[in-house]
Amino acid sequence: MNFYATKDPIKYEGPSSTNALAYRWYNPTQKVMGKTMAEHLRFAVCYWHTLCWPGTDPFGGETFNRQWHHAADPMEAARMKADVMFETLRLLGVDYFTFHDLDIAPEGNSLKEFNSNVTAIANIFESKMAKSGRKLLWGTANMFSNRRFMAGAATNPDADVFAYCAAQVKHCLDVTHGLGGENYVMWGGREGYETLLNTNIGQELKQAGRFLSLVVEYKHKIGFKGPILIEPKPKEPTKHQYDYDTASIYGLLKSYGLENDVKLNLEQNHAILAGHTFEHEIALASALGIFGSLDINRGDYLLGWDTDQFAMNIPEVALTMYEILKAGGFTTGGMNFDAKIRRQSIDPDDLLHAHVGSMDASARGLLIAAKMIEDGKISKAVDARYAKWNEPQNMAMLAGKESLDEIATRVHKSGLEPQPKSGRQEYLEGILNSYI
Repeated sequence: MNFYATKDPIKYEGPSSTNALAYRWYNPTQKVMGKTMAEHLRFAVCYWHTLCWPGTDPFGGETFNRQWHHAADPMEAARMKADVMFETLRLLGVDYFTFHDLDIAPEGNSLKEFNSNVTAIANIFESKMAKSGRKLLWGTANMFSNRRFMAGAATNPDADVFAYCAAQVKHCLDVTHGLGGENYVMWGGREGYETLLNTNIGQELKQAGRFLSLVVEYKHKIGFKGPILIEPKPKEPTKHQYDYDTASIYGLLKSYGLENDVKLNLEQNHAILAGHTFEHEIALASALGIFGSLDINRGDYLLGWDTDQFAMNIPEVALTMYEILKAGGFTTGGMNFDAKIRRQSIDPDDLLHAHVGSMDASARGLLIAAKMIEDGKISKAVDARYAKWNEPQNMAMLAGKESLDEIATRVHKSGLEPQPKSGRQEYLEGILNSYI
């Protein structure tokens, strides 16, 4: 089927190019700190916002009118979307894609029929992946759209819903594994509550922990090598989400001994809704050893919902890339464009323009972050600020080799009187601006 007006793959033409459908900064083969840009960034196109979202918002209906949105045969629509996804990957030169099971195939009238539909489309994927060399970054199960999930999935008060979700995730994980997916995402769109008047928090947390444990156990049983990823989703849509941010999820993982098998898939828009910056969530996940993958988008700071705009703010992206490089870069994860074109951007080629612009912004962010790492001025300032912790007595104190009374005795004996030192924030912000 013909969908895009553009037919030729988009190429790198350099910063001086005036071609709107050319990469000015993203050069996939360019080496940056020993790896190519493609290896650093590991871009992925998502199914749901790219092909499934019809252009609705909380106050307005469909604006896109894609052919598959109105196809009489749902499976024919699913095959159309598969064709367009792989054409999108070809035009953009992107190696990876991501999906929910409901994105790629219709539910039908039963879970058995749904699983059969998903398997049929997965077989199409397998053929297209073999021919094109494209890969699956991750798959996930949609356990939030259907009305059965109105009170959650794993944390639903109804044990039958929990069991249904277990069966749905098992099949989606099997499909992801069969397609060589490099991660599997647990995307808890409704894992939270509206009011304590009808909620048993302790029971629901126990359910969340058991569900994650079941998935990890099954992952090992089938030999799935990638991590299970959880995406923090504050305020989406319940006001009290159990998967609120990096810190809250880490607490849950530690409670059930899952921190070595489960990592995080972080998103800028969700970080904002949790009251954090994207770089904060990445840095904290890295410090806790649970950094996995990213959904790369941005939120609107003036709106209180998940707008999922394409990331175009280069200073913000540079700080994101700086934390990724400091964390050692991606292993199985990548940068998934969980982003929507605006509902007034109704031409199919607008999808290409959006990805190209965000890929260029990410590439520029990578180059800026590499300069920050290689120059070292910011890291040296941070090291200097914490330098006293490298002194033997302070290393011993941090390692638990001194008791509280021993520390107090040492302080009194030495006459220690610490003096404040400047944090030099404005100086460092000036240095950051010099790279941009």
